Formats: sequence, structure tokens, C-alpha cells
Amino acid sequence: MAVAREELLKDLEEVNELLAKTTRKRLRDVLMTEKHKLELEIKNQPPPKPKVAVEEEKVSLGGYTVKINNYGWDQSDKFIKIYISLNGVQKLPAENVQVNFTERSFDLLVKNLNGKNYTMTFNNLLKPISVEGSSRKIKTDMVLVMCRKKREEKWECLTQVEKESKEKEKAAYDTSDPSEGLMNLLKKMYAEGDDEMKRTINKAWVESREKQSKEDMPMDI
Repeated sequence: MAVAREELLKDLEEVNELLAKTTRKRLRDVLMTEKHKLELEIKNQPPPKPKVAVEEEKVSLGGYTVKINNYGWDQSDKFIKIYISLNGVQKLPAENVQVNFTERSFDLLVKNLNGKNYTMTFNNLLKPISVEGSSRKIKTDMVLVMCRKKREEKWECLTQVEKESKEKEKAAYDTSDPSEGLMNLLKKMYAEGDDEMKRTINKAWVESREKQSKEDMPMDI
């Protein structure tokens, strides 16, 4: 979960920077709401899992660990499905293929497959998953990880980091311009926020536009 925590801390730092530059009360209220939300998410991050047991396990197995980078994925209304190809994995005892799920991550560990251990970690999943409803299946030369969606909605990608990367590729994200950085952050908050957040942002936008129109209006002579 270190990656997820690091991303949240970066988001919080950016919100604090924008708060320091913003003078409009309504926009400050929106940013303060986002700040409190990020602080709560950081506080609720689970503590990192101890690595001692994992290291001892590697020594006892006598092999070395390979990080899995290649996979395929698909989705249905209820599940996100990740396909990992591993030759001969079906010959292993079931307990040698372990998956640990949290609401926003999962870790796969395949032990002692042809003298090697294989790991895959997904942190900061795009949306929450059901830990109890998620599972793994062992097929011929393949492990299928099934993440049960908490809400039956379409995912555009697997992780929040991927989503942010795609957004940055679509539009030039210039943080050197405070107003541009604020606008991009507000767009992100609007897209991800609940109905109350969207109403607050809409109201702030309308009031800002009305004030700007009055300032630009020529005075009668």
C-alpha cells in the first residue's frame, strides 16, 4: 500500500499549494473539503505488511522471486478479471497459490513453481472491491484473479495511477499556471465527487462567472 499512500500524500500536497494561492471563499471551501477527504484516506490506510515472514519463506524455498509484469484483464458487471500466464501452475498444491485482497489492492504469490517464486502486486485500484467476494482460480498454465466489484459499474482502467496518467496524456497539465492547475483539480474532483460535491463546485463556478461578468461590464457614463 506504499504506492497508494505516496499518491495520496502528493494529492494532499498539491491541494495545500492551491489553497495557498486561492482567494475565493467558495473555491477555498471546495478545496478544504477535498483536503479533509484526503487526510481521512491517508489516516485509514492499512499499515504495511511485515516483510520478515516473506523473506523467511523465500529462504526456506531456496529459489528466487520473479516479479510478474505481463497480464491480461477483462471485466463483467460484477467482476474485474486478471489473467496471469504461468506454465505448469496447475501442478502446484493449491496452498502454493495465494492472493491477499484489501478494498483497494491485491497481492499474488505463487511459491516454488519450477524452483522460482512469482509475485504480482496491484495497489490503489481504481474503485473499491469486496474482499469477501474476491477469489482466485487455478487453470491450465494460468491463474485467474477475480476481484468482486463493490458497485456494478464499468472500470476504464485498473488503477487510479493509470487513470491519472491517461488524463495527463489527453490534456497538457501545466502546474506552473496556478489557475490551470486549479481548474484541472476541480475537474477531477467533479468527476470523482458525490452529488453534494458536484453541486458545490457548480455553485462556485456560476458565482465566479457572474462576478467576472460584473467586473467586465462597462460603467454607464
